[in-house]
Amino acid sequence: MQDYVIAPCQKVHLKEYARIYAAAFSGEPWHDAWEPEAAEVHICEMMESVRAYGLEYRFGEEIVGFLLGSSMLFHYGRVFEINDIAVLPQYQGQGIGSRLLEACISDMKQRGMAGIHLITQAEGSLPAFYRKYGFKRETQVMLMGMELETDE
Repeated sequence: MQDYVIAPCQKVHLKEYARIYAAAFSGEPWHDAWEPEAAEVHICEMMESVRAYGLEYRFGEEIVGFLLGSSMLFHYGRVFEINDIAVLPQYQGQGIGSRLLEACISDMKQRGMAGIHLITQAEGSLPAFYRKYGFKRETQVMLMGMELETDE
């Protein structure tokens, strides 16, 4: 694999992140219908968080993936939550997501975080991917959601 650089995310690369995000999440395994414009708003909102953290992955001048999240203080310490890891489909399966995750875990240990959380699909290949890095299914909490109907 050619030389790569992992560096902090920069707002000047927002459109590139949005393009990557829309391409990555529109395909396997998510099949979400992201348009680059909506992805740009999503990523911008995350990057504007006071506790935002992100890494980009570059081959030469081309950004091919990124990781974004933020931290929050709990009674037992500050926890980092990974919101998104996105890699262009043509670069997936080459270890880019793994390198981004490893760099993030290393940074969070150095920053003294109490833990790292993420939400992913319950089935498919993603749980096994994260288990390789020490993530486990939580047993004392669950994700709950509610759809809202508008009065239009």
